[in-house]
Amino acid sequence: MDTQNIKQRFGIIGNSPLLNRAIDIASQVAPTDMSVLITGESGSGKEVFSQIIHQMSVRKHGPFIAVNCGAIPEGTIDSELFGHEKGSFTGAHEARKGYFEVANGGTIFLDEVAELPLGTQARLLRILESGEYLRVGSSKVQKTDVRIIAATNVDVYNRVKNGKFREDLYYRLNTVPLRIPALHERKEDIYLLFRKFSADFSDKYRSPGLQLEPDAVQILTNYSWPGNVRQLKNIAEQICVLEKERNVSGQAILNYIPNEAGSNLPMTINSQSKEDFTERDILYKVLFDMKKDMVELKKLVAEIIQHGGNTATVLADNPQYINQLYRDVELPAGQEHGFTIQQPTANNNNSSNNSDYNFAHDAEEVEESLSLVDKESDLIKKALKKHKGKRKFAAQELGISERTLYRKIKELSL
Repeated sequence: MDTQNIKQRFGIIGNSPLLNRAIDIASQVAPTDMSVLITGESGSGKEVFSQIIHQMSVRKHGPFIAVNCGAIPEGTIDSELFGHEKGSFTGAHEARKGYFEVANGGTIFLDEVAELPLGTQARLLRILESGEYLRVGSSKVQKTDVRIIAATNVDVYNRVKNGKFREDLYYRLNTVPLRIPALHERKEDIYLLFRKFSADFSDKYRSPGLQLEPDAVQILTNYSWPGNVRQLKNIAEQICVLEKERNVSGQAILNYIPNEAGSNLPMTINSQSKEDFTERDILYKVLFDMKKDMVELKKLVAEIIQHGGNTATVLADNPQYINQLYRDVELPAGQEHGFTIQQPTANNNNSSNNSDYNFAHDAEEVEESLSLVDKESDLIKKALKKHKGKRKFAAQELGISERTLYRKIKELSL
């Protein structure tokens, strides 16, 4: 069966090369009994591909059972999968067959397989290796002939490295890897899917058909769709039911896209991981301030060189250098920024001819700290002082959230 016929049979819409490749792999592996690990984001259609593999296999007349491993409590997962004997635990009033026993001769689809407890993983590995298992509370070995198709939306190999998933089970399940592309990877299919969903819902609710303006199509295409096909289908249904104007504009589409996901649109600022962004913004601000100080210092050195190395003359003629370079230092009046400034008097005949002021050079020179933590602390102190301790306005001045400011104050013991 070619790719187009498979799409029509299983209701798959799209012409993306990545989608076509996934369908080809599924159709090629279906006639075998090899285990398949399907990976892809939530809502991308992993269960549809498990149906393709089952229906095109020699087991198509056998049972097909889909199990969401993440939805079964850890205490009962073994009983659900492998069955239990009467009296094996509290509440076990009679013996019960597990999914592997019921699916004998067919296919079992283990969705979210990465959520299985380690003990259950060991039992599953034994089935993959020998087809044998034990009911909970029994010592009698049971046999089953089941093809296992597993699926997950997380990086299983990363869980293997963290000790949360058995490495030997990973390689047994991953005999044939099958990756389902996310919706944002098949942008050319988004409008086709929306048209199909909107037409179906218009028929279901007996409402007029929808037409999208060009800007609405662009918004749908450029949105990242974190919920994938499932999210697109839900939004199409909402628009069909709630939108009175059947010629839908881009502004109308924005009303149905969740605000928390607005950062996925090309015309908005990323609001996800806001706290990380604002902390990074503080560091950038610190670095820019440091760069500005260096530029002023270079100007000062250039001026000193032009005046034959006479620092006092340059500082007297250009007090803005003092204000810029020592703006964070508070000293008593008359000792501004580490220099003693004296007005020339009639009795002061020994004053230098090169300057209107005398500068005492016995002040101790203090090296400025370049620590980012110190700079961050100084900025927060300044903002709090400027706004008289009002944290809300201090946070606005720093360009961060109040929550981030509270955390920073606590971390820095301010």
